[in-house]
Amino acid sequence: MEANYKIDTLKNITHEEFYALIDKNRDHIFDAFPITLSGCATLKKTKQFIEQAIDNETWGENYYFYIRYVSSNALIGYVMIKNIEPDIAKCELGYFIDKDFQGKGITSNAVATALAFCFGELKMNKVIICTSLINTASQKIALKHGFSQEGVFRQEFRNGHGKLEDVVCFGLLKSDYKNEE
Repeated sequence: MEANYKIDTLKNITHEEFYALIDKNRDHIFDAFPITLSGCATLKKTKQFIEQAIDNETWGENYYFYIRYVSSNALIGYVMIKNIEPDIAKCELGYFIDKDFQGKGITSNAVATALAFCFGELKMNKVIICTSLINTASQKIALKHGFSQEGVFRQEFRNGHGKLEDVVCFGLLKSDYKNEE
């Protein structure tokens, strides 16, 4: 069965379509992505946000995997590789999907693509996922891919309401990674 989505790269993303994705999902991602929301408050700010992302990717500071719905070519989500620490070969994944596409396994498959890139091309030894304690969907994705819960960091993240909240962190070592692609 052919997938109803595809992975795209940053060079093929326009700031208009990224803005549309963020704008449609503002309430959905309000607590988890306050920096993205702030950076994409207007179309002009979104253009700067995407330009910064291009610079970050050029310099190997972050990498991006965008998810498109095949039938409409619409942008529906992304996975970002961030907080890259080359000295210890560690990075973090952050991701979200359009609220209308949740629960279909699309994010999980995009995470698998990002993991293959992290452990393959980037030669990472460890990938982490940190998420809100109440974001059980994200926790399920981590566990599905073999991540182990490593701890809860108290008052580690300021959400969209400005409130400090605890996050649960999961880690996956290359030695435990099973390439799923």
